[in-house]
Amino acid sequence: VGFPSVGKSTLLSNLAGVYSEVAAYEFTTLTTVPGVIRYKGAKIQLLDLPGIIEGAKDGKGRGRQVIAVARTCNLILIVLDVLKPLGHKKIIENELEGFGIRLNSKPPNIGFKKKDKGGINLTATCPQSELDTETVKSILAEYKIHNADVTLRSDATADDLIDVVEGNRVYIPCIYVLNKIDQISIEELDIIYKVPHCVPISAHHRWNFDDLLEKIWDYLKLVRIYTKPKGQLPDYTSPVVLPYCKTTVEDFCMKIHKNLIKDFKYALVWGSSVKHNPQKVGKDHTLEDEDVIQIVKK
Repeated sequence: VGFPSVGKSTLLSNLAGVYSEVAAYEFTTLTTVPGVIRYKGAKIQLLDLPGIIEGAKDGKGRGRQVIAVARTCNLILIVLDVLKPLGHKKIIENELEGFGIRLNSKPPNIGFKKKDKGGINLTATCPQSELDTETVKSILAEYKIHNADVTLRSDATADDLIDVVEGNRVYIPCIYVLNKIDQISIEELDIIYKVPHCVPISAHHRWNFDDLLEKIWDYLKLVRIYTKPKGQLPDYTSPVVLPYCKTTVEDFCMKIHKNLIKDFKYALVWGSSVKHNPQKVGKDHTLEDEDVIQIVKK
């Protein structure tokens, strides 16, 4: 995601080897251009979105369609021009927040349950600096909710509560990619390196791509599982890649085919998630990165 003419298409062409039209005028890219990076045995799909402008969340410049694609991703790269980064960063963050995307943050630790009668019950398990019973009641009244149980498990703000009530927020990790570092001095580069979630690169000269790929890999938190057919060596060329929150043996089976779990008897696992190699495990066992698995059917 980024403004027009910050180098998103150049980055995609040089990183994934896919040709996305590049020119010296704004809005060169008019549709989404996909590319695939092969990194550490996994295939990562990268999408080059058209540039967005201020007011995109309200539908300017077809901005809603562009941001809707970003909502479904596992990681957002915000590409910024290093000569004017902070103003742009604020505007883009505003556009994404207005569309219900929360960057680099975790869902608020708030329990919320509607019920038929009994009014609003507020339980706080730690001291609250902003919310009290009156505030919570007035916020919920705006949503015409008069009967609910609310549990605050952390020091929450009014915005956190609204996010939970609305329930349509997505929490996505994000990396700020500062492009065109060939135009600034070394001293300026040192300052940029101290910004959190930030990678300075030059898409045109292909500088610092390995650093960017390493950071993408860290933020995606992917888990690679290698398969082993019976009586053969494990296949280390094409791992099954799972997201870090879904890494049980059952998730692995569902990723391959849903019928696999019906005939499932047990699995043999080699790797860091087990004590013995191989170890017999059930479908609730949690796998770790680079484990080897063999499924035994009934």
